[in-house]
Amino acid sequence: MLADLELIVKMQGLDIRANELRKEIALLPKQIAEIEKALVAHSRKLEADRASLASNLKERKLKDLEIQSQQAKMAKLKDQMASAKTNEQFKAFQNEIEYCEKEIRKHEDRVMELLERSEPLAANVKAAEAALAEEKAVVDRRKVEARERTAVDQKALDELMTERQSLAAAVTRPVLNLFERLSKKYSGNAISDSTKGRCTCCHLEIRPQLFQDLRRGDKLFVCENCGRILHYNPPVAVDVEAGGPVAFTTSGSRVDMS
Repeated sequence: MLADLELIVKMQGLDIRANELRKEIALLPKQIAEIEKALVAHSRKLEADRASLASNLKERKLKDLEIQSQQAKMAKLKDQMASAKTNEQFKAFQNEIEYCEKEIRKHEDRVMELLERSEPLAANVKAAEAALAEEKAVVDRRKVEARERTAVDQKALDELMTERQSLAAAVTRPVLNLFERLSKKYSGNAISDSTKGRCTCCHLEIRPQLFQDLRRGDKLFVCENCGRILHYNPPVAVDVEAGGPVAFTTSGSRVDMS
């Protein structure tokens, strides 16, 4: 196999791993954003529940003031009624007092209704506050984990890129240019395994003569259909003392030959 081909095969492996790292680095902030989005929604729901509870309490206070006002008015009317000189005056005071009593009952009924509603509201607020506190702790922990994971991935990516630059420096310029152009065109998939006589990327069957030339490994060949660099990588038999023969490809993959 050509030395250049060995080098660009390694480069493609590094590129594949580098792309995986880049995707993971890009994905982590999006995952955190989704978690924070849910957190914001839950926070808004909690604020709405708190506002409802506050509104409930405010209305109850207003109703209590209305009750006190009507009670004071009713007491004053009773004092005035005692000094009434005619039946018409007495009945007028009595009607006013009955109206006050009716208003007091109406406000008291509303207060009871509000009290009944306030209990589940208060329970919801308390439960939501506890759940939100736990959720915030989870989000904070996930943020720390994401930053740590991003730092690890970025370090690994930098190391891969350094290794790639070292390999690229050893590749002859025409082969490197071809590899880079195909990598850009095919999103990092510039080299196709052709060990079985077929381009594994576009699935074109390789002509017999081209396949024979490819097997000699003294030149670089490309697929006649997709233009990718063809890689002939047959398994190599190796004797193993503890068992039967085992084959390894030149890339290190193990194949059981027994």
